[in-house]
Amino acid sequence: MSTIWDQLNAHHRAIAPRSIAGLFDQPDRATRFSAQAGDLFLDYSKTNLDEKALGLLIDLAQDAGLEQRRAAMFRGDKINATENRAVLHTALRSPETAPLVVDGADVRPEIAKTLTRMERFAAAVRSGKITGQSGARFTDVINIGIGGSDLGPVMATQALAPYHDGPRCHFLSNVDGAHAADILRGLNPETTLVIVASKTFTTIETMTNAQTVLDWLRAGIGAEIGAHLAAVSTALDRTTKMGIHPERVFGFADWVGGRYSLWGPVGLPIMLAVGGKCFRALLAGGHAIDQHFQTTEPRQNLPLLLALVGVWHRNICGYGTRAILPYDQRLGQLPAYLQQLDMESNGKGVGEDGAALAQKSGPVVWGAPGTNGQHAFYQLLHQGSDVIPAEFLIAAQGHEAALAHHHDLLKANCLAQSEALMLGRPFEVALELAGQLGFAGDAQRQQAAHRSFPGNRPSITLAYPKLTAFTLGQIIALYEHRVFVEGVIWGLNSFDQWGVELGKELATNLLPMFQGGAIENKDPSTVQLIKKLS
Repeated sequence: MSTIWDQLNAHHRAIAPRSIAGLFDQPDRATRFSAQAGDLFLDYSKTNLDEKALGLLIDLAQDAGLEQRRAAMFRGDKINATENRAVLHTALRSPETAPLVVDGADVRPEIAKTLTRMERFAAAVRSGKITGQSGARFTDVINIGIGGSDLGPVMATQALAPYHDGPRCHFLSNVDGAHAADILRGLNPETTLVIVASKTFTTIETMTNAQTVLDWLRAGIGAEIGAHLAAVSTALDRTTKMGIHPERVFGFADWVGGRYSLWGPVGLPIMLAVGGKCFRALLAGGHAIDQHFQTTEPRQNLPLLLALVGVWHRNICGYGTRAILPYDQRLGQLPAYLQQLDMESNGKGVGEDGAALAQKSGPVVWGAPGTNGQHAFYQLLHQGSDVIPAEFLIAAQGHEAALAHHHDLLKANCLAQSEALMLGRPFEVALELAGQLGFAGDAQRQQAAHRSFPGNRPSITLAYPKLTAFTLGQIIALYEHRVFVEGVIWGLNSFDQWGVELGKELATNLLPMFQGGAIENKDPSTVQLIKKLS
């Protein structure tokens, strides 16, 4: 008996030669292969999916136990099996007060208490009630973190730039001293608040950067720097040792993974920049998608549909990457954020049972804002030898009403790219164009070869009215649940990240070898490179 995977592969072989553009001979193609959730409109009609393929993909998700896994996640079951943890970042953005019990304790009161503490602290800093040692108002915030303690706040703070009415926020992550030097240059220690974001307060990059910034504060204002410090951590002993008052330490539970953590205390710099009301709108947007994901039938369920398109492209079509292309300058950090969310979650080779996966898992995720990308890597998208599914994001309106003509041009470019990827330019049309340009004979055919586009390259478009805090929350939650659904279908645990550990262990071992220690137990290549770099 054939499996659903077998049926999908057989169907793809049968339909692979057809053109995506030809599917629009069906007059309702666009409406049937699109769906709406709140502000978000997903058009996936410019793919080779048809009714049969979509039906089989839905069956695939159901066969993988998606409904049960989804219910278990929102219920607080320990679905992160390798770490024996619940997965409840969704609870951070939920306004519900019904008990949610993990390990015998209701987690909702502590979530609400922490959010209120964050709001009070942020409001006091923004109003000038909380100041630095000299009494000067804080004008700048340095958030020191890495990975999930950095990428989410960086992305969201940039995305919400029109709503900034608080101190300027700077993000220090790279242990490269250049990053610290460039951020500290021009800042005034007297008016700078420092947030150290590390759950355990042991992350070597973060703690190294923190020590450098603390030394900078002491050099500028003296030994007493506690008024300039806050932390996002659960290690109260370590934060106290650093001189951070417990009232300025904001912790979160182990059922919140780093790359899912911007909804809670890790989002403190976002709240400092835009205020508590705007931050709560971000949470509300995420919660709206949580509800949609749990209650909407499959053919209108955006996270499910986005995941099924991803599985179709990755496993059935064999496309190894996906390009994230926000036509929104303020979403410039979204590709990097989604890169971690997707590749750290689903970059796994074994399933939850420890056995090798039967299917390929997470693709390479990359991208950049349009229209900049058009003048950089779109050449590869249009004429390269590999097909790369493109995922466009575009708002109907920008925030700058006086520059609406800019936004019209942006929208035209976005839709033109998806259209061009699908339609291409046939050789015969390129040949005629080359003739119009004065080429003839072999030169004309050569020019036509260079000016033709294969087309038939898939894309999806996520459209929304305007990039508000609520809309941003929807977008982030949409992609979080997409990653979850794909992980369920592949049979892996999307919520651990053991793949980051080995390199960290080896770095700890290598560090003394750059500080005069003996070089031992290293391969010849590494020995040679240590000597070159010492």
